[in-house]
Amino acid sequence: MMNTVKLIECPRDAWQGLSRIIPAEVKADYLRMLIAAGFRHIDAASFVSPKAVPQMADSEKVLAFVDPPGDVEIIGIVVNAKGAERAVKTEVVTTLGFPYSISPEFLHRNQNQTAEQALDELEAVGEMAYKAGLNVAAYVSMGFGNPYGDPWSINEVTAACELLVESGVRQISIADTVGLATAEQIGEVFSAARESVDSEIEVGLHLHSKPGDAAPKVRAAYLAGCRRFDTAIAGLGGCPFAQDDLVGNMPTEAVMAELAGMGVPPPEISPLETLIALNREFSRRYGQVETQRTAP
Repeated sequence: MMNTVKLIECPRDAWQGLSRIIPAEVKADYLRMLIAAGFRHIDAASFVSPKAVPQMADSEKVLAFVDPPGDVEIIGIVVNAKGAERAVKTEVVTTLGFPYSISPEFLHRNQNQTAEQALDELEAVGEMAYKAGLNVAAYVSMGFGNPYGDPWSINEVTAACELLVESGVRQISIADTVGLATAEQIGEVFSAARESVDSEIEVGLHLHSKPGDAAPKVRAAYLAGCRRFDTAIAGLGGCPFAQDDLVGNMPTEAVMAELAGMGVPPPEISPLETLIALNREFSRRYGQVETQRTAP
């Protein structure tokens, strides 16, 4: 089994619900710092309604300031063809990220879609990506349960993965949107999802976690075969549309520390102390997350 781990750094998920708007130049400077530190896969922006996610209203401007090198994957989150058109026009986004969910309530809260409407939009997004030469990544949001009472099972997760692959998706990230999963559940769900699709499909995890819970979850995921982790430095973020009690992203530094403790060679990333301090400053200066809508 390959030991190489891919980290997708997610400043977009870290910033999107902050109540005060971060200036575009500040966001761009931070993204350039991530690239300089060695990150090569960055969930950097979303292209959704500015009314829904005001923090991301300037995504085009931010990416124009960054001008990333060609070996950096820039992921832009979209929920429909209109957003995909905006992302494509930047000529900076290389992967369109689309949130899907096995929770009907979350799909309604997050992007005002039914499951059928979401799949129709994903088809349109995929067609635009194909024509533009871009990749598509899809997220199975609420992949470990939900707080609404919607039905959940491992079989529903694997069925969603299979459905996404049938739609042409080659990168799937199963999201614990509200940090419900135990380490044991993470291992079980990921193993089943990994086995449900062909080996050339990249399957990863987008985990949210309370402080102190990261290490056992990372270990369980890695031992189950996960080699793709969506993370955010300092654990900033959380999905404002999922529930009122927000749970932050899996901290990048915690993932790297646990992998190192397991003897797994991490990606070649510079020390993160400066970036950790900056993310904590973002949280202090631009406010705590408030209840809004976003993805994934």
